[in-house]
Amino acid sequence: MAIPRIVVVGGGAGGLELVTRLGRKLGKSNKAEIVLVDRNPTHIWKPLLHEVAVGVMDSSLDEVSYQGHSSNAGYRYQIGTLCGLDREHRQIRLDAIHDDKNRVVLPERRLDYDYLVLSVGSVSNDFGTPGVADHCYFLDSVKQAEAFRKQMLNTFLRCSNREEAGKSGMSVAIVGGGATGVELSAELLNATQMLHGYGFSRISRQQLKIHLLEAAPRVLPALPERISQSVHRELERLGVEIHTDTRVTQADESGFEIADGSRIDADLTVWAAGVRGPSILSELGLSTQRNHQIIVQQTMQSVDDERIFALGDCAACPQPGDKMVPPRAQAAHQQANTLYKNLKAAMAGREMKDFHYKDMGSLISLAHFDAVGNLMRGASAKGVLVEGWMAKIFYASLYRMHQAAIHGYTRTGVRMLVDRINTIIRPRLKLH
Repeated sequence: MAIPRIVVVGGGAGGLELVTRLGRKLGKSNKAEIVLVDRNPTHIWKPLLHEVAVGVMDSSLDEVSYQGHSSNAGYRYQIGTLCGLDREHRQIRLDAIHDDKNRVVLPERRLDYDYLVLSVGSVSNDFGTPGVADHCYFLDSVKQAEAFRKQMLNTFLRCSNREEAGKSGMSVAIVGGGATGVELSAELLNATQMLHGYGFSRISRQQLKIHLLEAAPRVLPALPERISQSVHRELERLGVEIHTDTRVTQADESGFEIADGSRIDADLTVWAAGVRGPSILSELGLSTQRNHQIIVQQTMQSVDDERIFALGDCAACPQPGDKMVPPRAQAAHQQANTLYKNLKAAMAGREMKDFHYKDMGSLISLAHFDAVGNLMRGASAKGVLVEGWMAKIFYASLYRMHQAAIHGYTRTGVRMLVDRINTIIRPRLKLH
């Protein structure tokens, strides 16, 4: 009798943790065949993409190879991009893969499944704003983050040359006052300081003008107000110009047009506002929301098909009180744990459990300048406010917990040692 095949599409935080656990517990013991499908050959923790974008994190050192990891964790990896779903025959379609010269490397393929998990994450939502797709940088993937980093370095060089000609300064405009926009603002100030120190750029930190634009009345609108206020004060102290209640109506190569008729010019523009699922999700014949999130039951099963599950940012998962699971890394981590148990229950014919999201708090890092957050909101209405070095320790531990989930504690400990050595022997910023 053939063993069941569980196919997970998307190797983000939740997807990789899920296939790792399934592979170790079911794949290695030949109780199920576990297959991970992802368009990229490597994984990096998405909350750290802003660090890749400014060069304080080298993606080539911190990324995880799916192929190499799969051989140790008991699952099988296939590179590919989801392009269709055949629910009747329980198959997914993977788009053809081409090389740089547009030659076919792998033709379009079909992959059978007994249980399908969609974990394809989210992308920034430009809400159809004219010019954004053509003129702004996004930070939804390593490729996009690396593209921004290269353009950032070129812009620093260009503005340094402009400095010699007597035209001072450089400006960056970031749309989106959520965690990505806030943390990117601080990291850009930190990177400017280091680039100036290395002699790469004539632009000092005081000469970098950062505009942070947010349509809501405050930055970090999804987090508690006291965190928002603390971050707002610190960003302003660092020199970031914050524009709240500011709606962008158009982007061009020189900056943004604002709804009140004003304009913000910038040498670099970044769009980090809004979250939506990849548009392919609305083309699979499954029920989705307007933002392309797959509508699931509280067990994370699709409302249309009991053998199809979704987790993470691409899933619209209900909670008691007409609430929804927020698109956060900790939610994907918790869902991966519950879905592991539910898949085992489904294969055994047992009843599955509802997913209950527990908000463990929020942490925001402002580069080396500061960190702020609150902890254990599930146990207290307000939680425990943490700032400074303690908040930095807790923030760093989030990534280590993710590493431990996919590598185990021993290998994570070794990686921490290697990271410490690299901070001594390598430049603190990727300069090429």
